[in-house]
Amino acid sequence: MTGKADYRFLLAGGGTGGHLYPAIAVAEQIRILKPESKILFVGTKDKIEAKVVPSKGFDFKTIWVSGFSRKFKLENLLFPIKLIIAMIQSLIINIKFKPKVMIGAGAYVSGPVAIGASVMGAKIILLEQNSYPGITNRLLEKKAEQIHICFEETKKYFRDQTKLKVSGNPIRVDLQLIERSKACAEFGLDENKKVLLVLGGSLGAGNINKALAANLEKIMRDGMQIIWQTGKNYFEEYKKLNSKNIKVYPFIENMTAAYSAADLVIARAGATTIAEVAALGLPVVFIPSTVVAANHQYMNAKTLEEGNAAIIIKDEELKDKLYTVVKSLINDSEKLAELKRNIKQFSKPNAAVEIAREAIKLAEVN
Repeated sequence: MTGKADYRFLLAGGGTGGHLYPAIAVAEQIRILKPESKILFVGTKDKIEAKVVPSKGFDFKTIWVSGFSRKFKLENLLFPIKLIIAMIQSLIINIKFKPKVMIGAGAYVSGPVAIGASVMGAKIILLEQNSYPGITNRLLEKKAEQIHICFEETKKYFRDQTKLKVSGNPIRVDLQLIERSKACAEFGLDENKKVLLVLGGSLGAGNINKALAANLEKIMRDGMQIIWQTGKNYFEEYKKLNSKNIKVYPFIENMTAAYSAADLVIARAGATTIAEVAALGLPVVFIPSTVVAANHQYMNAKTLEEGNAAIIIKDEELKDKLYTVVKSLINDSEKLAELKRNIKQFSKPNAAVEIAREAIKLAEVN
């Protein structure tokens, strides 16, 4: 039996953009392919998903949960209590919503939601963005019908190979390059000058911000312009540097324009950033974060560097190397063209559509 009542999709993910935007991309495609679908997101009330999900027009519920810190923190003592409450809240949400398919994007919030959905008999799809899978997805493997991964090397970390599909990382529907002149105008920049786009993630990257600030005078002397996303945690510290040639933001809403204006991107090696720059064919210098689980950002970026599709600067070398790498690259049109060409080969632009189709198929199974 199929019909409107069957197309009920529950999605969970958040904490960071890397665990949220892939889930949103899939939900957007489900909405396009099956407009009659009922779609509900679950997240936490104090993270990025609480703002972004409703702004995309999706229903949103919250549960009380947080990750377990590998370092000793007092809040770790609350973890068992939060987990029990989150499990109860997730079960209630599942009982009321009655999903046919649950899609988990890998963050800790997806754990209790997936378990609640499994109890209700929903089919489980997991999205794994990183080359080294997160603990939540590894724990949920047995409950999953399908696990969609981005890298071939990720396969070795899962037991059941029949569940794995190398689909790529879903990117948002509205992400595409626009005319550079329009993009530069959006930021009040001169289209005839080089533009450096600096991204440190939604919360920000302290070391990238420090290194950029330390090298700002030399970069400006070379006539470059900068679009700088400091992250909300650092905006107050750097907003005074905003000027005609330096545009400072806590968070960039219009990433289409930012990417379209950029001659070169400096960014952390989060899976979503990698998927986006690869799909758009942008030259990028990755500075992998050293404070993420299992050093997965370095592993993500290393795959591209080995394919001559990106440059890596290690976090500890950033202050000394940032300016010289940027200066040599941004004026080397042949190298930029090579990086653009090669990174495109790592792109799977249809990932969101493919995963959405799989989810719809599973929703149609009795």
